[in-house]
Amino acid sequence: MTEPPHLSATRAAYDTVAADYAKLQRTENPETPLDLAMLDAFAGLVRTADAGQVADLGCGPGRITAHLHSLRLPALGIDLSPAMVATARQTYPGLRFEVGSMARLSLADDSLAGIVAWYSIIHTPPALLPELFAEFQRVLASGGHLLLGFQVGNERLHIAHGYGHSVSLDAYRLPPDDVAEFLSRAGLLVQARMVREPAAREKTQQARLLGHKPAGRTRR
Repeated sequence: MTEPPHLSATRAAYDTVAADYAKLQRTENPETPLDLAMLDAFAGLVRTADAGQVADLGCGPGRITAHLHSLRLPALGIDLSPAMVATARQTYPGLRFEVGSMARLSLADDSLAGIVAWYSIIHTPPALLPELFAEFQRVLASGGHLLLGFQVGNERLHIAHGYGHSVSLDAYRLPPDDVAEFLSRAGLLVQARMVREPAAREKTQQARLLGHKPAGRTRR
């Protein structure tokens, strides 16, 4: 099967910037108290259900995976970029990281207690988000929880430079209502949403959607 162009472009770009991306993240803490509160709420819901493993999809150099681990969740990081996964394994040798596409996960149906996709859906063309969320729904266990983070807007941005390197990939700012509707169509219901104003070097509002797969619902 031929790989969709946006996946090839995303892998190539993040392989290129992996080392410098990780270095910058080690010196900055981009999450605000509100962001951390949403991550903590997600972790509390998953811990209460006591349902098993959580996947950080599009984990990059592993910072959010490590944060989930600090919140007492059995966290697994998955990323499309082998260079990002290598960096994550080196930085957090006690945690598990795997190379893989969140659009086609090598995970069994109904196998995850939770999914975090923290700024990792932004390189998926909006027309393909329903298909992506259907894959999330497939691997998420009945009663499992989901947390998304992304930039608010309704536009495509082409990125030609990043972290001191020339790259070529697209990123999408997304309307929260549209994302919530796509999740609902996939059988994932939004429980809470938070849209906050830009902080630090951010240029647009930031959205967090907390959802779940209703108990008793299996793969669609």
